[in-house]
Amino acid sequence: QVRLVESGGGLVQAGGSLRLSCAASGSVGSLNAMAWYRQAPGKQRELVGLIISGGSGKYTDSVKGRFTISRDNIKNTMYLQMNSLKPEDTAVYYCNIGVAENSGRVYRASNYWGQGTQVTVSS
Repeated sequence: QVRLVESGGGLVQAGGSLRLSCAASGSVGSLNAMAWYRQAPGKQRELVGLIISGGSGKYTDSVKGRFTISRDNIKNTMYLQMNSLKPEDTAVYYCNIGVAENSGRVYRASNYWGQGTQVTVSS
């Protein structure tokens, strides 16, 4: 079993920064990647970015150049550094562990999710 716990969300003004954390525990088996998703009110959950075990981060176009995913293998924790935040970044952010294929171009989510952490960006 895998447990994921997100933290670090909050209220920030446009242009500000936040760093989210996702702490993982349990046996990951063949799962080789971790990912950040977000879901805004009335919207579908979308993939923000992912990081492959032993590899680099991949990001959706809307956050490239502003968000950075990193991983601390000793602490078994994934981070999402968010800079230059915009009101449209407002959402609940979720952590997932899954499988990345084709050099990270495809991500297959598992059923392991954290509880989410709220990020609110004011104008």
